[in-house]
Amino acid sequence: MPGARQGRHAGSMTSSPPPPSSAPVPGSNLAPGTGPEVNPTAETPGSPTPTPAAAAAAEPEPAVSLAPHYGLPLAVTLAGALCLPLQPSWGGFRWLAIALVAFGGFLLLQARLLRLEFTGDGLVVWRGASVIRQFPYATWLGWRLFWPRLPVLFYFREERSIHLLPVLFDGAGLRQQLERRLAFLAPPPAP
Repeated sequence: MPGARQGRHAGSMTSSPPPPSSAPVPGSNLAPGTGPEVNPTAETPGSPTPTPAAAAAAEPEPAVSLAPHYGLPLAVTLAGALCLPLQPSWGGFRWLAIALVAFGGFLLLQARLLRLEFTGDGLVVWRGASVIRQFPYATWLGWRLFWPRLPVLFYFREERSIHLLPVLFDGAGLRQQLERRLAFLAPPPAP
């Protein structure tokens, strides 16, 4: 393109403005610079018109908080309680039962206190009214829910770290929000 120069960012092209003209416009009775006002926001011929889909994409999606789901904490606690009757066959079942019940109680407390919120630009983890951590979508490299029919673990990777979380929230809602907001990161096929 003649008269074009490279912009600041690679691949962006900006054109040089034409030199200002002080000559009157042929066929016009107007003096130079005294023409009709030009609306800079008006569409120019050949410029693309925004489509309704593009306009809808420009609007930020509303934030969605996931409801807690107590299935995993209760299952871990129940597994610990079921280890108690097995105590006579192996003495270690008592310690296994205590560890599982304690871990199940911890997960139950976390399911009650923590909340995941999907915003327009990232995943936000809340504890009560305070934000613990934010994960911008732009830094995500991949995600996966383990055991899609019964999601138990949620894995996602950012540019600098890997996260593996127990699913203490509505698994179907979590999958729906991940697919909607992170469509550019197709999850790998289910194991």
